[in-house]
Amino acid sequence: MLGLLGPLGSGKTTLVRGLLRALGYQGRVKSPSYALVELYSFSSLNLYHFDFYRFKDRSEWLNSGFRDYFNAQSACIVEWPERAKGLLAPPDLELRLAFALPGREATLRARTPAGRAWLDAVRRRWPPVSSP
Repeated sequence: MLGLLGPLGSGKTTLVRGLLRALGYQGRVKSPSYALVELYSFSSLNLYHFDFYRFKDRSEWLNSGFRDYFNAQSACIVEWPERAKGLLAPPDLELRLAFALPGREATLRARTPAGRAWLDAVRRRWPPVSSP
C-alpha cells in the first residue's frame, strides 16, 4: 500500500494521475473523493485508489467493506490513510506532500520491509536530487 499524506490541494490525486499514466493507463482518472474508491485494472493487477478524507469515525471504515480490498492480489493507494488509523496496516510506502513555493516538496518513507525494498529499488534507479 502507498499512503499519501498532505494538506488539501497538495497534489495527492495529481500524483496518482501521473503514476497511472506512467503505468500506461489511458482512461479518465477521477478523484475518489465522493465515490471513496476508484478501480484501475492492468492485466492481472487491480489498483485501487482510495480517498478517506470524508471519514469522520472508525465505524465508517468498519462498515465500508474496504478491508477486503487490502490483499496480496491488489495494489492500494490511499489518500488520507490517517483517517483509518489503527484499522489499516501501516502503508508499505508513505509519501508526504507539502507546499514549497514555487511547487511542492515530497518526502518518501518506507514503513515495512516490502516498502524498504521498493524504496531501495527507486533510489538505485533515480538517485536523490539536491536543490540548487
